[in-house]
Amino acid sequence: MATTSDRASRSEELRHYRMLVDGEWVEASSGETFESVDPYTGRTWATIPEASDSDVDAAVKAAQRALDGPWGRLSGVERARLIRRLAEEIDAHAEQLAVTETTDNGKVIREMLGQLKNLPEWYYYFAGAADKIQGETIPSSIPNYFIYTLREPVGVIGAITPWNSPLLVTSYKLAPALAAGCTFVLKPAEQTSASALEFGKLFEAAGFPPGVFNVVTGHGPTTGGALAKNPGVQKVVFTGSSATGRQVMKDASDHLAQVTLELGGKSPNIVFADADLEAAANGAIAGIFAAAGQTCVAGSRLLVQAEVYDELIDRVVAKARAIQLGDPLLQETEMGPIAFREQWEKIKDYIAIGENEGATLAYGGRVPDRSDLQEGFFLEPTVFTDVDNQMRVAREEIFGPVLTVIPFENEEKALEIANDSVYGLAAGVWTSNLQRGHRMAQALQAGTVWLNSYRNIGFNVPFGGYKESGIGRENGLEAIHEFTQVKSVWVELSGATRDPFRLG
Repeated sequence: MATTSDRASRSEELRHYRMLVDGEWVEASSGETFESVDPYTGRTWATIPEASDSDVDAAVKAAQRALDGPWGRLSGVERARLIRRLAEEIDAHAEQLAVTETTDNGKVIREMLGQLKNLPEWYYYFAGAADKIQGETIPSSIPNYFIYTLREPVGVIGAITPWNSPLLVTSYKLAPALAAGCTFVLKPAEQTSASALEFGKLFEAAGFPPGVFNVVTGHGPTTGGALAKNPGVQKVVFTGSSATGRQVMKDASDHLAQVTLELGGKSPNIVFADADLEAAANGAIAGIFAAAGQTCVAGSRLLVQAEVYDELIDRVVAKARAIQLGDPLLQETEMGPIAFREQWEKIKDYIAIGENEGATLAYGGRVPDRSDLQEGFFLEPTVFTDVDNQMRVAREEIFGPVLTVIPFENEEKALEIANDSVYGLAAGVWTSNLQRGHRMAQALQAGTVWLNSYRNIGFNVPFGGYKESGIGRENGLEAIHEFTQVKSVWVELSGATRDPFRLG
């Protein structure tokens, strides 16, 4: 495991990465690069190519050639074999990839290493699905016809992924896409491109044909926009903010590409008076301060029944106060820095907005004054109480360690507050009443509901949002449908000549 001395030796070495296009490592055609900054030190640790439109087009064409060529000719059994080899390569390189991600985005190594060690399971699961993608026979309503369907790959996938869990979120898209027989062009977040480029090295080792997986790097409006607009991309998959998702959808619509969008959230974490309050307080911490709140499913609205409001706040504040901030590469660190300066400034602005709106700052809200944290983008865990659901801090996605605590009187009011949001990604419910838990799960407008838990994911469990939290589903067998299209085949059996002017 990395140590502080390891970090010091790495920080002296400025790495330069190249993009992966058609199995080759290439510079941007313009020769331009941008910097990747370590959010713990505030210093540049790597340089990344800034792809042009022509670079993006070259990657898309490489993906199409692979689809038309060696990759497209493989059977599901053969695709599965390669996907399993990729899983083995991920497992062998999990620690290295985790250290790269932590260096890039500041999330603690205990989380990133957990993600990367579990990541092969996504590929093993979808490898198991690759040879089971099949159509069906359909009884004909017209005499003397045999009808069947085929499930075929959508084609070239353009993926635009976020900076908070780069390879995990990429795998939500990539694993089922490979199983379905698609090819892939990835544009990772400009703040965290290094792990995607390290990941690309595993494809050659696993034996994939060139062009199946390509990585182009650059900024969202330029490189990401060029990918979404490219007419050779048959589907665009995106994870990020709802505002950016709208633009991605508009860009894809120019050539009628399909989209899957996993977007923002303002998820309610609802605690009833009959809940195990210690477990609920722990779940509240997991929901908002794990990953420094930089997760789409963050339980940023803590709804608490009035009878236990003060007691639960006391428990949550005590736990928030005990969170260990520090070097994210150390196992004992529980919360690292914010991923990059602009996000850090945005979160500080929201904290000021909350105070100006009249919310009570129960804990945190400041830049910590520890000398060892001054170079990085750190913020204290922040708890606002006396929050009204109409305040901006309760309605807008902050994407940081800021918890808003809202009281409610009864089940009906809890549902009213929880569903009063443009988002619908996730929700948590804490109660010892089994019937209430199931009632809430059915009534909440969210794609995922956790009962007496928070922030769990699974490669075999569909994930996605309601309302402005997205379109489509990732993970589970539902994801296979996102990357396949159905072809209907009619076979005339009689050999008779039919009336050409009659439908049927």
